[in-house]
Formats: sequence, C-alpha cells, structure tokens
Amino acid sequence: MTPDDISHRTLEHYNLNAESFFAGTIDHDVRQNIDALLGAIEAPAPLTLLDLGCGPGRDLKTFTMLGHKAIGLDGSERFAEMARDYSGCEVWCQDFLHLDLPADTFDGIYANASLFHVPSAALPAVLAQLHGALKPGGVLFSSNPRGDNQEGWNGPRYGSYYDYPAWERYLSAAGFVALHHYYRPPGLPREQQPWLASVWRKPKC
Repeated sequence: MTPDDISHRTLEHYNLNAESFFAGTIDHDVRQNIDALLGAIEAPAPLTLLDLGCGPGRDLKTFTMLGHKAIGLDGSERFAEMARDYSGCEVWCQDFLHLDLPADTFDGIYANASLFHVPSAALPAVLAQLHGALKPGGVLFSSNPRGDNQEGWNGPRYGSYYDYPAWERYLSAAGFVALHHYYRPPGLPREQQPWLASVWRKPKC
C-alpha cells in the first residue's frame, strides 16, 4: 500500500466519523499544548498561526478568541467544512502528503495529534514543507501518541509511534532546533502518559 493509499484510507475514516469525533473531543483540555506553542513564539502578537490537522475547529476557535489570526488545515473534507462553520476561520483542505503552503508565513504551526498519521517514509518531506512555511524564528508544536518507533494500522487509521530520540532525529534533520518536550496528561506516572509533546524552532538565519 502506497503512502497515498494509507492517507486516503485514514482520511475516509475521519470523513465518515466526523460528527462523533467532534462530540468526543470538543471538551478535551489541551491548554497546556496551546500555551507551549504560544509561550515559545518570540514575535509580537497578534500572531499568524497554522493549525495543522485542525479537525472540526476546536483549537482554531481558541486561537481566534485569544486574538490571533488562525488558519486551519485538514485533509478531511468534512472536518474542513465543520471547522469553517465552528471557528469562522479560513480552513484549507489539503492532504499532508501534498501540502501547498506559502513560504515564511507563519509565526507558529500547531500540530496537535496529527503528524503521527504520516507514514515514516513521507515524514521528511512533510516536515520540510512545515519548516519552509514558518517565518525565521517561528515555532512548530507537535503532540503525538508515543511508542517504540513502530507504525501500522490501528483499526481504520494509520499511525507512526515514536519515542523522543527518534522524533528528534526527524525534526533535527528537517532543520528544526529542539526547545523542550513533555508527556501528557500532566501529573501522572509516565506509563499513564501516552502523549509526547514537543516544541521546535526554525532558526532565524
């Protein structure tokens, strides 16, 4: 199965289950992740942000309420439509494997629970696109379910599950500088923290 086949199958799952996904995630508390992104950006507000894999628009709405210009991006046509309606933001429908992003545009890119769907063979090209879309000094935030560097199908969705050293190698190879990382949910033993969050900067020169 090609990366495009993998992406299409995963996105079709989200298209078919968009309403139930929205209902199940609308109340998730991700303020720790939002604060991690915004706290690392040195540019003055209001910021221009890309919510990569914005889903139905929950965090887009939060960024907008905080006074920033937020643009959403999702490969699911249904999610993109829902995100526009829910957040009032501009939302681009693009498959991660075929991104078409403007260069040097964003102060920050927020990839919350999205990049892990990219097959490892396609990840370097995707990260190169994100690096190019950030302004010099811009920040990438990512949060992914962690694992032992395995990838494959989890039901109808494909996932790649990295530990921090492996994830750092991919990001460093793409030109990002590590700022910090942490595990979620906060305040629990590590074995009860399935999410690896990390913050990265595009060098200023």
